[in-house]
Amino acid sequence: MGARCSLVVNGRSVRVSTGDTPLEAALAEGMIAPLQAQHVNHLAGQGRAAPAGRRPPARRARAEALRPSLPGAPIQGREEAPPPPVAIRKGTVTEIRRLCPGIVEIVATLTRRPNLEPGHQALVTFAGLPAMTLSPTLRIDGAAEINEAVFHLARDPEGDPLDAIRLDQPVRLKGPVGRGQYRPGGGRLVLVAAGAGFGPIWAIARAARYIEPAREMALAVGARDALDLYMRESLDWLRCTGVGRIVLCADRGRQRPPDVRSGPLTAHLPSLRATDVVHVAGDIATVGAVQVLAASVGARCYPIVLD
Repeated sequence: MGARCSLVVNGRSVRVSTGDTPLEAALAEGMIAPLQAQHVNHLAGQGRAAPAGRRPPARRARAEALRPSLPGAPIQGREEAPPPPVAIRKGTVTEIRRLCPGIVEIVATLTRRPNLEPGHQALVTFAGLPAMTLSPTLRIDGAAEINEAVFHLARDPEGDPLDAIRLDQPVRLKGPVGRGQYRPGGGRLVLVAAGAGFGPIWAIARAARYIEPAREMALAVGARDALDLYMRESLDWLRCTGVGRIVLCADRGRQRPPDVRSGPLTAHLPSLRATDVVHVAGDIATVGAVQVLAASVGARCYPIVLD
């Protein structure tokens, strides 16, 4: 029989064997119930199965508990799946359509289905042009075949290399690239799109309405000119599915419709919360400004910067 000693637990003196923990002493004296002891034992990391190295597991547990509060961190209990492997898809340009003065829609039909989630980017090379980082999307009405890649590309009205793209032109996709893809669950979904950045935001928004129809969503869309707000049909569909917070804004435009606000996109965002999940797509200046606003309140932000 081992030596015994006195130990004070919660102001009460108890006799225990040397080497017993305070938790075991309280359990032996009936001060706590066995199930309560198991729960406390689990939280404290003091189980018999691993008597050594008690402090490091506790530190790891504290770190894991704090991690969800960091911007861009996975949601607790919803660990992110590993990204799909990078793959190459080839095809040809099958459709070219001018959506507005500053945006062109290009559809490529691929030999195999692309392995990209909504919001993912890819390195896209049209034969004869430099590679671009683009994000596949859907047509404005939401249509897309499983072996198609639809792109919304910003174009300079005074002349642009995109004018060299022709039907039947070979195209090559390599991806996924980036971490701006849609993630189900975890707070209000705040979607911010600048110019052609509406492409990936539209793909995320439509997927979210099908997968999580009850999830709260707020959408802010901006363009330099009111004439470049080409996504009216898409926004009408989102309103019909229950998205009530949709804001349109433009920096300029003499013929600005009454529902289009004046000024920069960042001036018309909803008040962000720490529990929000923000996806922002567009030029690097807009994306960076939204990232700063999200970080100021501790919201997770997933950027999509377009070439």
